[in-house]
Amino acid sequence: MVHAFIMVKAGAGAASDVRNQIAGLDGITEAHVVAGRYDVIAEVGGGEVHDVLGTVSDEIGTVAGVTDTKTYISLSAS
Repeated sequence: MVHAFIMVKAGAGAASDVRNQIAGLDGITEAHVVAGRYDVIAEVGGGEVHDVLGTVSDEIGTVAGVTDTKTYISLSAS
C-alpha cells in the first residue's frame, strides 16, 4: 500500500468547499483545511504509486477551486 500527502491550494474562500469535494473522492483517507502556504492537506492511499498519482491528477486536480497541488509520497510503512 502506498500513502501520500497532497498539499492543495484553493482559490480565495474556497478551502472548505475544496476539502469537502476532495474528502468524497475514492482513495482519500483524510482531508483537512489547514493554515499556511496550502489550504488543504489530503491523505491518499493506493496499491501502487501510479494509483496515487492518478488520484491526484485525474481527481484532485480537476476539483473546482483547486489552483495547485504538491504530492509527498510517504517513505515509511504503515
